[in-house]
Amino acid sequence: MNMAPLARVERITQLTDDELDELCIAAEKAVLDGNGFGWLTPPSRHVLEKYWRGVLLMPQRDLFVARLDGAIVGSTQLLRPAPNNEAQSHAVQLTTFFIAPWARGHGLARGLLAAVEQAAQAQGYAQVDVDMRATQLAALQLAEDCGYQRWGEKPHYALVNGAYVPGVFYTKRLVS
Repeated sequence: MNMAPLARVERITQLTDDELDELCIAAEKAVLDGNGFGWLTPPSRHVLEKYWRGVLLMPQRDLFVARLDGAIVGSTQLLRPAPNNEAQSHAVQLTTFFIAPWARGHGLARGLLAAVEQAAQAQGYAQVDVDMRATQLAALQLAEDCGYQRWGEKPHYALVNGAYVPGVFYTKRLVS
């Protein structure tokens, strides 16, 4: 009997050593695949571990993970505005959004988007913003399929292998 893998998304506030290892492996593979939320080559394991542990300590960030058969295979973060940013207190940023290459095709990226939107709305936010490299075609298509509106492009968004890559900016209103 061939059973489909169990896929789920959740917000987490702590990581076990095994979960941290899974998250680091998934991030390394995503970076190597060109979806490195800023990194072009995977940093050392020590740097990745410090990064993820630091995320959990930041009060303005919520970490969401995607699991496939129980193992962490991707993540994203909900980044709330700084308390002194009253003018933009209605919007959150979705950042560090990735799924490891081997775990794609199970609806996890869509699930991460939905989880962030639900959490943002529950916390009283009216808008989610996200930006990404224009080369991340699947992510761009997913954002548009999920109702995100493209509002701008930045020609020199990222410098990859000596060449500039444009970035695309999206927004989604959560309330009318």
